[in-house]
Amino acid sequence: MSILTLEHCSHSFGGRSIFEDVSFRLLKGEHVGLLGANGEGKSTFMKIITRKLEPEEGKIIWSKNVKVGYLDQHAVLEKGMTIHDALAQAFADLFDIEKQINDGYAKMMECTEEEMNELLEQIGEWQDTLEHHDFYQIDVKIEEVAQALGLSDIGLDRDVSELSGGQRTKILLAKLLLEKPDILLLDEPTNYLDEQHIQWLKTYLQNYENAFILISHDLPFTNEVVNLVYHVENCRLTRYVGNVDEFHRLYEQNKLALESAYQRQQQEIARMEDFVARNKARVATRGMANSRAKKLAKMERIELSAEKPKPTFRFQMGKTPGKVIFSASDLVIGYDEPLSKPMNRVLEKGQKIVITGANGLGKTTLMKSLMGLIEPLEGTVQLGEHVEIGYFEQEITEPIRRTCIEELRETYPAYSQYEIRSALARCGLTTDQIESQVMVLSGGEQAKLRLCKLLNTPYNVLFLDEPTNHLDQDAKDELHKAIAEYPGTVLLVCHEKEFYSDLADTVWDLSEVSLRR
Repeated sequence: MSILTLEHCSHSFGGRSIFEDVSFRLLKGEHVGLLGANGEGKSTFMKIITRKLEPEEGKIIWSKNVKVGYLDQHAVLEKGMTIHDALAQAFADLFDIEKQINDGYAKMMECTEEEMNELLEQIGEWQDTLEHHDFYQIDVKIEEVAQALGLSDIGLDRDVSELSGGQRTKILLAKLLLEKPDILLLDEPTNYLDEQHIQWLKTYLQNYENAFILISHDLPFTNEVVNLVYHVENCRLTRYVGNVDEFHRLYEQNKLALESAYQRQQQEIARMEDFVARNKARVATRGMANSRAKKLAKMERIELSAEKPKPTFRFQMGKTPGKVIFSASDLVIGYDEPLSKPMNRVLEKGQKIVITGANGLGKTTLMKSLMGLIEPLEGTVQLGEHVEIGYFEQEITEPIRRTCIEELRETYPAYSQYEIRSALARCGLTTDQIESQVMVLSGGEQAKLRLCKLLNTPYNVLFLDEPTNHLDQDAKDELHKAIAEYPGTVLLVCHEKEFYSDLADTVWDLSEVSLRR
């Protein structure tokens, strides 16, 4: 039975066509991977099926009584709420039933015998519902999922307002998994998870009885949990049975077959056009020429998909710095309270160092403290000579209403229009994306814009805070190559071991010095 059906949906956004005549069907228990390059419309698809956006054409049909769980990273967690409170919201409907039971018992004090019998029967049904859903094991369930995603280490009594963005996303994911909906909608769930938590989530999804739709640029993760792939490309949605490996095999096979058919058709068209050109003026052959001309006019032409621009990243090297980039002595990082024990760290010229550790341990705080953007609570940071730092921020929270062209012109006012467009195109952005407001672009497209700002200024040190988040595989591969070839110094925050393992000279694991466990 179909849980969700889309029929002939079309949608555009910011003057760009996102989907054209798209149809989709999700059956009970299907584990779907939604694949496609940055900006193809994966997140827009999620917003359409959750009715946060309405398609300009077409129908969205949900089966009745389907419980949908959507990982919305922009959901609000209110100040004063503990982690446990937030996770317990997953069982709000059961707590409502418990309240009805208690209210029912209270009513018995003032009701007739007949009313009491009716109430007892109703309370019995409610009680059966609670027991069927393991209501009295809720705390055990919360602890199990919280432990698996590293929330127990933070402390379930912690106020959610004190947490980092990554930790808050973990709470939303944990709450969603506790709800056990009929369909899970997961948009980049691994972005803020550490390796052990990703492994737990992988096992959880492999054994998930209900359906889910997953967007993730972590292809090895996706490959192991999906049994169906929908590929978004050129405003179309194409269905492939199997995992990511099988999709790649079939996609390349279909692409080669289409290219072969296209070449054959082009040869046939050339022959027919030549025949028409040579024979349309001759009386004896004019009829045949007109016949072939009509055939040409009616022919359904094979079209090849336009090649998507692939990014080319190359970091420019600034002037040579001194031997020591920075030296930190007894450094304690934090805001109102310390996050770490005293640290002694030295970063030397040419080193590539990766900072790892669970969310909330202070990876971004350490990076900002070393740059002087945040004052350390204790200790000192001594910057070396001739140090020029290029900084890639993890996220931009404020919506940017300027276009990519306007945004880059603000950074490089001396650039001509041609130079600005060329720089953005080299980062893999299309003409439509370049001319769009930054706020309407996907996370991956915005990340490419931020990288573009770094790539066009010579720096001798790069501080990169989770640069792979939201990037598609082509962009990720190119970024890896650019970091590997960069002769300067790199300090990288990253949770993807496959990305950094052959880049890092040294790994700084913040869990070793953290005051938070």
